[in-house]
Amino acid sequence: MKKLHLILSVFMLISSLGIAKVSKTEKKALMALYNSTNGAHWIRKWDLKKPVSEWYGVKVVEDKVVEINLFHNNLMGPLPLGMSKLENLKVLNLAFNSITGELPEDLALLTGLKTLKLEMNRLKGELPHNIGGLSSLEELTAFNNFLSGGIPESIGDIKNLKVLNLSSNSLKGAIPSSLGQLTQLETLGLFENTLEGSIPGELGHLTKLKELVLANNSLNGEIPEEFNQLASLQIFQIQNNNFSSFKNLEKLKTREYLVFDHDGFDKKYEFKELKLERTRMADTKYEDIEN
Repeated sequence: MKKLHLILSVFMLISSLGIAKVSKTEKKALMALYNSTNGAHWIRKWDLKKPVSEWYGVKVVEDKVVEINLFHNNLMGPLPLGMSKLENLKVLNLAFNSITGELPEDLALLTGLKTLKLEMNRLKGELPHNIGGLSSLEELTAFNNFLSGGIPESIGDIKNLKVLNLSSNSLKGAIPSSLGQLTQLETLGLFENTLEGSIPGELGHLTKLKELVLANNSLNGEIPEEFNQLASLQIFQIQNNNFSSFKNLEKLKTREYLVFDHDGFDKKYEFKELKLERTRMADTKYEDIEN
């Protein structure tokens, strides 16, 4: 009988060790997110009586929270301070909700984060000046919010960034030349802001860039001559700005899918080499589709 009791005790111990149990610090950070964004009214709520590993949208690996995916889940209210306590987080997807307020600066302390999706919310205020601290980030999307202020220079420190989309906000000022340091970048979307000044020639260093959308701003000057280095460019959208010259577009004649609105272009340039019949406008409307 004692032997059987011992076996059962060992079995229960092994079973309990098999249940993922995150630290008190990480659980506290998750609870702060739940409470701050009105978790009781989420579409898919967390059952707080269950282990964290069973909470909707939370992925736990080796007792560490590595992913939070609460896409289109009726989150309302601001993001809390303390998100940086989730120091093992790789993916944070809070897109298509009703999150308000400003981005907490400690969000930029998530040095292991690879994906940050905040699009289609009601965020306001400036991007954190220390956003470059997200050193492992590969995707940053925050389009269709109410973000204001300038694009921080430190964003150029995110060397692994492949996708950056800040379209449809109220960002102002010049496009920082530091974006030219993002040599892994494949998509850059700054559509529909109030950006001004000339396009920095440093963007010509982005040789992996496939999509560049700068339409609906107040940009001026010339298209940089350095853009002839953009060998991978497929989508290029610049309509509704205040450019003074488009002569350097001629150097982009090898782009099969060069994209622009040529109404209002300097009429002395006919752009015959650009094969306009093969161009197309990029879709700048964002649909409510989970990915």
